[in-house]
Amino acid sequence: MLFDTHVHLNADQYKEDLEEVISRALEAGVVHQVVVGFDRPTITKAMELIEKYDFLYAAIGWHPVDAIDATDEDFEWIKELSKHPKVVAIGETGLDYYWDKSPKEIQKEVFRKQIQLAKECGLPIVIHNRDATEDIVTILKEENASEVGGIMHCFGGSVETAKECIKMNFYISLGGPVTFKNAKKPKEVATEIPLENLLIETDCPYLTPHPYRGKRNEPSYVSLVADEIARLKNISVEEVQKRTFENACNIFQINK
Repeated sequence: MLFDTHVHLNADQYKEDLEEVISRALEAGVVHQVVVGFDRPTITKAMELIEKYDFLYAAIGWHPVDAIDATDEDFEWIKELSKHPKVVAIGETGLDYYWDKSPKEIQKEVFRKQIQLAKECGLPIVIHNRDATEDIVTILKEENASEVGGIMHCFGGSVETAKECIKMNFYISLGGPVTFKNAKKPKEVATEIPLENLLIETDCPYLTPHPYRGKRNEPSYVSLVADEIARLKNISVEEVQKRTFENACNIFQINK
């Protein structure tokens, strides 16, 4: 049994063949998936998908790249939608210093608001981090994010940073990059961080694992992430699948 903790089945890349993509995931043993909405259109689509498919859940929030567009009305809307029993997390939120659409201070403000919202709703937080590790860790500490914990989505940081996040009740989620030949940090994290602290994801349609790198990603490929973690830890694939599945059900408060 596999749990893909971060998918974007609400992306335009699946407009033509969503049913086939979902069928392949089920055939591959992907029992649950969390569809992530990060702005008005993608949140709306995520909510539609969780109504249609009983094995899909949603995380809803506001992406840091688009932080400059977020309004108080948007946060009120997210707060209202978060009451839905299949909304299992707030996010993805965080900081992204690679793109320069939204100024850093606005990103930080929007990030803090969503941590506060997650605490208010009693939901975990899904963290997006690009080139902003120090500020993200600082803000998580200052806002006492450990009260709800969450997921460090598609983690690309160091073992030391991973351990710091684990202390704040965050799981470390690994995706396609752990399968890349030269991905030193993700492989170190997969090796050093205990299985009890790990999750797996695809972030599809992005970050496709080897040997499909360069093509569109999809949830069925999450098995390749589990395979690589098992290889690096020198344990059975079944053990990785079972433990990461249990971890995901735990953080998202989903009955197995």
